Amino acid sequence: MVGILLMTHAPLGAAFLAACAHVFRGPTEHLEAIDVIADQDLGQVQDLAAAAIKRLDDGDGVLVITDVKGGTPANCCNRLADAGRVEVIAGISLPMLLRAITYRRDTLDVVVEMALAGAQSGAVRVDNRIRVGEA
Repeated sequence: MVGILLMTHAPLGAAFLAACAHVFRGPTEHLEAIDVIADQDLGQVQDLAAAAIKRLDDGDGVLVITDVKGGTPANCCNRLADAGRVEVIAGISLPMLLRAITYRRDTLDVVVEMALAGAQSGAVRVDNRIRVGEA
């Protein structure tokens, strides 16, 4: 099973874990979050991330999802990327995360692609305006 690590600005990671527990009616296995706080030592963050990746990797790899490309959490986890073993994507959203969790029993490449597809298809205009000609 592909492990999933959330590397975000605090408190986003914890909030996403809570949202997933709500959706799936309980904690999700092989899913952890590191909430990076302002002025946190970057070496410490990288050490925490490396330890989390080691815990989450049961041989199928780890997907690291961060919030903003170029932000401190993303910069810390970029150094931990290892093609085929640890993949990093940015732009976390709940549709992205739910899709990644749903497909985490597939290969790491498939989980990455499904997470990205979830993000793209999950960003839609929810239009509640009354349209002319519709009942």
